[in-house]
Amino acid sequence: MKKSYKIDVDCANCANKMEEAAQKTPGVKDCTVSFMTLKMKVEFEDGADPAQVMAAVRDNCKKVESDCEVFL
Repeated sequence: MKKSYKIDVDCANCANKMEEAAQKTPGVKDCTVSFMTLKMKVEFEDGADPAQVMAAVRDNCKKVESDCEVFL
């Protein structure tokens, strides 16, 4: 399953950090973050609960970029 989320991020480098953090989150099969469109596209692993995974993604993104936001 794939879903798109609106994000708030200050720069392209921050977006790259968010993408890397999200890709390392259990339950995420793939993730891309676009600074230009302020969107995060997440593909979930089979059987993963998107709500739980995205809560973990948000936490991981905040660890690398404290002022970023993922709107769930």
